[in-house]
Parts: sequence; C-alpha cells; structure tokens
Amino acid sequence: MSDPVIRPARTDEYDEIGRVWMESWASTGLAEASEFLLANLRARIRREIENGWSLFVADDNGTIAAMLALHLPKLYLDMLFVGPAYQGQSLGRQLLAFTRTEMPDEMHLRCVRENEKAWRWYEREGFVFEKEEIEPSNGFVMKYYRWKRQRPTE
Repeated sequence: MSDPVIRPARTDEYDEIGRVWMESWASTGLAEASEFLLANLRARIRREIENGWSLFVADDNGTIAAMLALHLPKLYLDMLFVGPAYQGQSLGRQLLAFTRTEMPDEMHLRCVRENEKAWRWYEREGFVFEKEEIEPSNGFVMKYYRWKRQRPTE
C-alpha cells in the first residue's frame, strides 16, 4: 500500500464513506453490519455536513480507506474510522497528524467506553481523559478527551 492521500470528501463519495464507516464500526464488535445501519450512517453524513462537518477521506488510488469528520469551529474531532483492510498500518496516526494541522492548538473528542482499543490509542497519542457521560441518542457511555499542544517551557 502506498500512503493514501488525505483530501476533502466529494459529495458523490458519501455512500461509499458510509460503507467504510459501517465496516470500521462493525470491526469494533460493538455493532453488526446491516442495511439498516448503513442507511442510517449514509443519512447521518449528509445531516452532519449540513451541521458543520468538514469531511475528509484517505484515498488509496481511488479506494476510500478511511473517513475523518471534523467540526472545526468547535475544535472537535467527531469521527475517525479506518476501514478494516487498512487497520494496523498507521493510517489512523496519519489522519490524526492531519487533524493536528487543522486544529493545531487544541481539540476534543469522545469515544464509546467499550471501544477500549480506540480510547487507549487516543491516550497514547496524548489525549487526556476528562469525563464519562451517557449519550442519550444511543445509550452508550462516552469517554471525553482533550488534547492541547504542549508549549515549550521558557
């Protein structure tokens, strides 16, 4: 695999992005892939774009390898999902590095408490745990994290 190119998503890719999102989410073991889930994620992409998402993809020569959704005014990394075939190849780290160019001083995120692989990864990447809360829309307990650029001490 060559390094995928991280670029803004195109409208005609939203359905495929939904599929990558679903497959990645299903790979956590917290959900099963289904036509119902896929339809919900595809609809959510369009709704979230209208609500301020900046949506990016990792493009591997025409194949969408990952999705990244940022809400820049809120300094919020909303979604980072790597397709199963691309997991374990540092693509998540590349997406996070890209995110830090978009929000260089501070950002926050949340992830499902049961997705231990994800939150442990974010902790290794310098995010600091802040709190846990139940998400009313889906019943998941969410872990909230914040990252701030470390300023050199003088």
